[in-house]
Amino acid sequence: MAVAVPTLSLERRLLKETPLVFACDEVGRGALAGPVAVGASVVDAASARRRVPVGLRDSKLVPEPKRADVAARAAGWVLASAVGWATAAEIDEVGIIRALGLAAVRALAGLEEQGFAAAAGVVLLDGNYDYINPVSPSRLAVRPVIKADRDCASASAASVIAKVARDTHMVGLHDDHPAYEWSSNKGYASPTHRAAIREVGLSSHHRQSWAIADAPTLF
Repeated sequence: MAVAVPTLSLERRLLKETPLVFACDEVGRGALAGPVAVGASVVDAASARRRVPVGLRDSKLVPEPKRADVAARAAGWVLASAVGWATAAEIDEVGIIRALGLAAVRALAGLEEQGFAAAAGVVLLDGNYDYINPVSPSRLAVRPVIKADRDCASASAASVIAKVARDTHMVGLHDDHPAYEWSSNKGYASPTHRAAIREVGLSSHHRQSWAIADAPTLF
């Protein structure tokens, strides 16, 4: 089966009406441990005329050994990129949807620090729900697009950049918490991760409410 190749069709249409197109995509939403991350990228008419980097796909479709290289090329292709985070504690406190919004707002703030304010353009958001504006300090032109990470190259770039950043973060936590094997499962509910929770309990990096909800499969 052929792997979907993202294009810039939607971005180019939007860039006829706005000077900048931003794209956001999340990673780590379904993990039991670690933060959720939202990648953000921005393109303009000039960058949207450039060829999409070879191998750029939704991060889930890029083989792990190639992700870092693809992410680096994606970061060099877009005008700017950033990753925003919401911690496990924030997810427990406000819920995953609001935490996604916080991470996205932080990612967009990172782009604004580089000179690209989201208020100046349109934000493509992977999915069918705008979780950004409920927590944004100002109203943004957010356009949810189902499978944007698969079909829109700017969202694919945001996806793979965020994936590499979060995976690197989880690998960095491994040495302090080796029982959970985060270097391989990145905080997701693998059999070895679940077995470690049964044996040693939860860490400060676990989403406590998620682990409790998953209790029938953990214990």
